Amino acid sequence: MDESPTCVIFGAGEYYGAAPVVPEGAFVVAADGGLDHLRELGIEPDVVIGDFDSLRGRRPADGERTVALPAEKDDPDMLSALKIGWAHGCRRFHIHGGLGGRIDHTIANIQLMALVAQRGGVGFLHGDGTVVTAICDGELRFPANDVAEGRMVSVFSHTDESLDVNEPGLKYRLRHARMTNSRVNGVSNEFLRGVPSAIDVHHGTLVVTFPSEAPLPQVRHFHGFSGDLGALDTEVSPVLAVPARPAHAAAQPPVAG
Repeated sequence: MDESPTCVIFGAGEYYGAAPVVPEGAFVVAADGGLDHLRELGIEPDVVIGDFDSLRGRRPADGERTVALPAEKDDPDMLSALKIGWAHGCRRFHIHGGLGGRIDHTIANIQLMALVAQRGGVGFLHGDGTVVTAICDGELRFPANDVAEGRMVSVFSHTDESLDVNEPGLKYRLRHARMTNSRVNGVSNEFLRGVPSAIDVHHGTLVVTFPSEAPLPQVRHFHGFSGDLGALDTEVSPVLAVPARPAHAAAQPPVAG
């Protein structure tokens, strides 16, 4: 998976004044208003996708590199961008502009990192000096580094429970822990200078946050994964569809309250 093509996605969230790095040869996707940021940086995307409700600049020209989506659909634009990258063969994703701004979008993007992890890929959300990622039934292995004391590494269970969680080499060396998604027992750990470390989970999915100045971890899975992120979604499913109001409802006078 680490040898698969890398996809870099630009979203419409906050960039915190940082200049995103695009690795050479990476597949670049603009998710809706992320195109504004790519234009400012002078980077040409391989694909632009979205309903363009958050785009401030001109709408991209129609063509094979533009995937226009309807405004009403189940999937957020970020998931659509991930699906485009996955279909291109990418299993490693770097997302800029996916944190900050609307809190609901931030939570959604963190959930998407868990989805990618549960399909055997890895995604990294970059923003405000922090990286957010997820790992399912596997290990994040960090090389020795010199991250300053007080810069936190935190681990949360995304699944109902995560079993046999270990954090060798960190300041608090969690061993064979059980985590749940309603108990906080992995927050505010730290790297030790010059000491390699790891975070692993043998059953479950973890969300992990760490300082952006830390080296990115190598990813190892304990078994193979199947499945993908699904096809692009272009309509509202019956589960989310809003029923039409009965004709007589519009004629009813408002009720004083």
